[in-house]
Amino acid sequence: MSQPAIVHTDTRDLRSAFGRFATGVTVVTAMSPTGPIGITVNSFASISLDPALVSFSLANDGGRTASFLDAEHYAIHVLDAAQQDTCWAFVSSIDAFAACDHQPNRHGVPVLSDTLATFECRRHITYPGGDHTIVLAEIEHYRWRDGDALGFFGGKLTAIQAANQT
Repeated sequence: MSQPAIVHTDTRDLRSAFGRFATGVTVVTAMSPTGPIGITVNSFASISLDPALVSFSLANDGGRTASFLDAEHYAIHVLDAAQQDTCWAFVSSIDAFAACDHQPNRHGVPVLSDTLATFECRRHITYPGGDHTIVLAEIEHYRWRDGDALGFFGGKLTAIQAANQT
């Protein structure tokens, strides 16, 4: 017997329920016609090894969303536990690049320094997803290092300690 669908009318309560799932914190960067853009995203996910695909989601009403959806290339940065300032800079400021070290890649996309992992990607396809758009991107190049991750849980940033690292 199937269960009846639960209708959520309180989006704040639903958001709190979603917050019970701990995530990592990433910054996604791209190049737009008006210059570099970046945004903090916790909806990053690995999708496939072959081909190498990842995803992230963008709020449809976000001020930078249209520029990201127009971009063909992205860099997705998994933040180190010590990069809380970088996280907040890209949440609150369109010009957060002044606050962090970065270099353009071969496509002109800003690549941040000192992150735990960086995935340089090409847009593969986008999908509508309610009040968000889901971006599926193919990895063209990546790098990673050991360290503690920046996490997000219950509406707060936290450090996620690395287990035995290899």
